[in-house]
Amino acid sequence: MKIRKAVFPVAGLGTRVLPATKAMPKEMLTIVDRPLIQYVVDEAREAGIEHFIFVTGRNKGVIEDHFDRMYELDATLAARGKQAEMDALARDQPDAGAVSFTRQQAPLGLGHAVWCARDIVGNEPFAVLLPDELVLNTPGCLAQMIEAAAKLGEKSNLIAVEAVPTHRTHQYGICGVGKRHGKMFEVDGMVEKPPQGTAPSNLSITGRYILQPEIFDILKTQASGAGGEIQLTDAMIGLARTQRFYGVEFEGERHDCGSKAGFLRANIAFGMARAELRAELRAEMKKYLDRK
Repeated sequence: MKIRKAVFPVAGLGTRVLPATKAMPKEMLTIVDRPLIQYVVDEAREAGIEHFIFVTGRNKGVIEDHFDRMYELDATLAARGKQAEMDALARDQPDAGAVSFTRQQAPLGLGHAVWCARDIVGNEPFAVLLPDELVLNTPGCLAQMIEAAAKLGEKSNLIAVEAVPTHRTHQYGICGVGKRHGKMFEVDGMVEKPPQGTAPSNLSITGRYILQPEIFDILKTQASGAGGEIQLTDAMIGLARTQRFYGVEFEGERHDCGSKAGFLRANIAFGMARAELRAELRAEMKKYLDRK
């Protein structure tokens, strides 16, 4: 099963981290020295994705600018002999024609955002990556999922899952666990934000998916669900009636950068993962931890 295209839903308002996201898209907030969206694009590129599809909204033009060339900056760096910086920008630059943008005109939910990419995806399996969730690991989460997908049939779907505390299962989409296949298992039911005490497991559906194109037919008529939004989980429940879903318990450290605490934690984790920053960052953190 070849996965060539990935969808990045980036139309969200980022209300959990206001006022930082009043004028700046949450996807452009930086973890150390790179915007969130660059990390997930890098993860997709590492996994072999060839076409990057962004579902945007109002005031998200800076995301398009980030993945375009900035000739004035290139010229200034060249004039100043900043070759290392020029090389770094060139490495992040997608190939011509490898990036597409489409609009989600109204905030109707993740399922609706994915449906907006239907014509660009076409009739082939595709990945979905949520930009406010980062996984610190090599290989990345999507690469692990694609490796797992290669062992399955053409009409299989995969979701990345992570164990969460039982008392918090009502905050997530949760999947039931069926027959196991190594690090994968057959998904035995899914529910979006189940009432406390009713979850089928403690494995939450995280922000990485590999889906078959038939999901678009279901999303076209999907009714609103939790929060009054068109939920991708609800559409996956419908697709699971005719196609298999597998959960992938990935290796790596997941960070929810959509919350303020998660965003700060991700900066620390990714900073500590950088050899050139680790010692100084540890020393600075120790100063604050030693304060009374």
